[in-house]
Amino acid sequence: MAIARPSCGEAAIRSNRCSQPAAVNGPWILAATILGSSMAFIDGTVVNVALPALQSALHARLSDVQWVVESYALFLAALLLIGGVLGDLYGRCRVFAFGVVLFSAASALCGCSPDIQWLIVARGVQGVGGAMLIPGSLALISANFSEDARGCAIGTWSGFTSITAAVGPVLGGWFTQHGSWRWVFFINVPVGLAVLFLTVWKVPESSAADQRPRFDWAGGLLAVLGLGGIVLALINSKPPIGFAGAIFLIALLYWEARSSSPMLPLSLFRSRSFSGANLLTLFLYSALSGMRFFFPLDLIQVQRYSPTQAGAALLPFILLMFLLSRWSVDFSIDMAQGLPWWSAL
Repeated sequence: MAIARPSCGEAAIRSNRCSQPAAVNGPWILAATILGSSMAFIDGTVVNVALPALQSALHARLSDVQWVVESYALFLAALLLIGGVLGDLYGRCRVFAFGVVLFSAASALCGCSPDIQWLIVARGVQGVGGAMLIPGSLALISANFSEDARGCAIGTWSGFTSITAAVGPVLGGWFTQHGSWRWVFFINVPVGLAVLFLTVWKVPESSAADQRPRFDWAGGLLAVLGLGGIVLALINSKPPIGFAGAIFLIALLYWEARSSSPMLPLSLFRSRSFSGANLLTLFLYSALSGMRFFFPLDLIQVQRYSPTQAGAALLPFILLMFLLSRWSVDFSIDMAQGLPWWSAL
């Protein structure tokens, strides 16, 4: 599940911010980054199956249940760029570990929620943790693997995280049916402790502070207001907020083009591969967000599926995404480069 392109993927490689040492603790680094990012990826699929149960248990309205999903997405989208830059400035391992701690603590708060308002706030805190955790996962791989080994490492990371995203609906359905919806959140706590242990024990620190003398506060504020405004407008169907968010994003582009230390170097988008893959990701997950919210509700509340059956019903779709995602990205890149569509086959 590609929520966003982390700060040290193609972006950091093109801007020469990543070192290329041999990965002495390569398997341990991969384990930590896969488990850490999997927590955030699973939460993108596991929670939706539990929505009918928590709606009933907390006596929530449908609009409240929507905010359980979207408060996480709102803070994640608004702070994702800042999370990546903080890792470059203050240490990727340190910020990644802090994101794991915050995400795990917020997961425990979600599981202990006495009412729907508590759960919505805790999910927002989860989004803040995810904004620090997700960019750091690939950043750590890029910083600790040589150029020759990096492709294989990222492929391994991608394969395993896709599998965990596919397991998420079944796992959430099983916990909800045989235990409680609260275990959907509590499961992150032991996983987070394991990730934190591996990170402190085996993952070396790296940063790019020598090439970023200061934090781009203006760019960070404009990114939060722009991305947050657009996501909030899509959630609440309020065009004025979306219009304001678009203005802030235009201001962000204007500022970043003239900043001496930009948070988002616009030169990255000169790459057709980079721009095409990101545009495809935008279209894909814009379409998927509504389906992933309403489909489990329909299966459980209308079609009378059990939570486990509803989770299993999503498996074929997620497995098709897993099998075809690499081809679709290759297709978009080839089309962006002017190559014939069959070259991706």
